[in-house]
Amino acid sequence: MASIKEVIHCRVCNSTNLHVFLDLGKMPTPNGFLEKKELSRKEELYPLVVANCRDCSLTQLKYIVNPEIMFRNYLYIPSVSQTRLNNFKQLAEDAMKRVKLSSDALIVDVGSNDGSLLTVFKNLGYEVIGVDPAENLVVVAELNGIPTKQGYFTEEMAERIKRSKRTASVMFATNVFAHVSNIKEFLLGIHTLLNKEGIFISQFPYIIDLLKENQFDTIYHEHLSYFSIHSLLRLAKETDLDIFDIEHSPLDGGSVKVYWKKKENTKLPVKTKQIQSFLAEEKRLGLFTDKPYNEFAKRVKKLRISTRQRMDELRKKGKSIVGYGAAAKGNVMLNYFGLGTKVFDYIVDSTPYKQGKYTPGTHIPIFAETKILETKPDYVLIMAWNFKDEIIKKNHKYSATGGKYIVCIPEITIL
Repeated sequence: MASIKEVIHCRVCNSTNLHVFLDLGKMPTPNGFLEKKELSRKEELYPLVVANCRDCSLTQLKYIVNPEIMFRNYLYIPSVSQTRLNNFKQLAEDAMKRVKLSSDALIVDVGSNDGSLLTVFKNLGYEVIGVDPAENLVVVAELNGIPTKQGYFTEEMAERIKRSKRTASVMFATNVFAHVSNIKEFLLGIHTLLNKEGIFISQFPYIIDLLKENQFDTIYHEHLSYFSIHSLLRLAKETDLDIFDIEHSPLDGGSVKVYWKKKENTKLPVKTKQIQSFLAEEKRLGLFTDKPYNEFAKRVKKLRISTRQRMDELRKKGKSIVGYGAAAKGNVMLNYFGLGTKVFDYIVDSTPYKQGKYTPGTHIPIFAETKILETKPDYVLIMAWNFKDEIIKKNHKYSATGGKYIVCIPEITIL
């Protein structure tokens, strides 16, 4: 595969009726952090353009970056966030309520990262196996005692796991479903590995929350798809899987948990009313029209202007500003807004692998969180706004010194 490929067809319904509504410009991959010695080199930039399918309402990137560039060595780990760990625990508890697990049940997590979700099941005595393409994270997961297959989840990999182990009682894909280009092959692999009475749980940001709350920074090269429930049901029709329940979650500013089963599984009834309520809301908001997408794009452009103005005002007053959370969404925000070292003194992040590196595109140095109490900046811009409450609670000593926080989503606000 070339470094970048243009998308001509909708990956769900194959339509070419795609409406481009937002162009965030060219920027580096959001997790392409740099070493100091790399700052002088020319960074590869890729277009970040998003379109929606007028036929099935799937929103997707217009250009796909080769996944080998983004995922071979990956620097995000969920275990540094208590919010994320709490969500994993809730997912595990929910799965065990929905499926009666035998003592020899196999639990599989696709995009398992450092194995945090599977650790919950391992501690309960179940056999687990993870799948992840990042070589560095597979090593971390194995050190954590989580057996992990390195590579992308395909039907072939599903067959290999099935032959060497057995079918799975529960499968997960949390914040991974949106990363998959060939989503139909992915679901074919799920069907292959899942046992007859098993369930598959996927969780990812919801397009309605993204549009309503101006969450443009959720759009980045790793997130290929932004699903509506309409598009998910269309996708399910073309597979041997059924969606039997959907729940909304506040995680990441608004996500959906989607529960799948094999079509032949009649023991789990489809919660039709629950699903229909999502569909009705999507229809009310006009997701099959251009209007909500075009209005979103206009608000994002205004947000860029208002944020730059506010930052310039603070700097002219001599105020010091630092960033919190060198997350992918934060790097999209920095690059689209055009905010770099003239605005930020530094950025802090709880992920050890990012500390000592520099942000892609903007080249802002990244330090451990303790740096904030050492320098006591006037303002901290929370770029990982989906963990805002956790961040503020963790840094209560900074707040006690009179320090103030800024968030930019859904609009720039000083807390």
